[in-house]
Amino acid sequence: MTPWVRSLLLANIVVFLFGATFPWLPQAMAFVPAWILLRPWTVITYMFIHASISHLLFNMIGLYFFGSRVESRLGGQRFLSLYFISGLVGAVASLIFTPHAAIVGASGAIFGVMLGYARYWPRDLVYIWGVFPVQARWLVFGMTALALFGGFGAGDSGVAHFAHLGGFLGGLLYLTWADRRSPATQFKARATAPVGRGSSADIERWTNLRPDGLHPLNREELERLQLKIAMGQA
Repeated sequence: MTPWVRSLLLANIVVFLFGATFPWLPQAMAFVPAWILLRPWTVITYMFIHASISHLLFNMIGLYFFGSRVESRLGGQRFLSLYFISGLVGAVASLIFTPHAAIVGASGAIFGVMLGYARYWPRDLVYIWGVFPVQARWLVFGMTALALFGGFGAGDSGVAHFAHLGGFLGGLLYLTWADRRSPATQFKARATAPVGRGSSADIERWTNLRPDGLHPLNREELERLQLKIAMGQA
């Protein structure tokens, strides 16, 4: 288990136990969109409040199974950004569509994490109830469809469907931005530039660059570029 996944798990469990002891705590931390100006802190604190032990359990199972691999891929700082931005966009979606409903739970944040998992490992099998295998990409697609149906067509079910949809949207927006700014993407963009347009100094620099210590993705791109340079000079 990665560090921030462990910390978030512990934080959610501790807050749940305190909430069971002090009933005023969940009320103070729940997000009611119409009261956002009176209680602005709740756009964050609502992610740590859960309505029941089963609510907490299912969210923490999702965080445990999907979070560690996503955190390992993104790094701790970007993982936290993904988590909280997904939860914040879930709060915004709730503000727009269900302004008078109290929202609690980490579902929006965790839906963003699930989207990250499906984005990077779309064909990984996820076993529903430990029995039914579903590819990660189809799991996210199905959950999005259910949230859309629940939010717009099924009436009041007591489930924060728009927080879930906002979590997916926030995760998509953040990951798209983060991927475009990642060193691997920038390296690939430079490496795929036409060699013939570079100066001799550029060609010499790429030729002499050593692959030691590079990420495997970067190393593969470097080797491909060096081969292209060698073929062009032959």
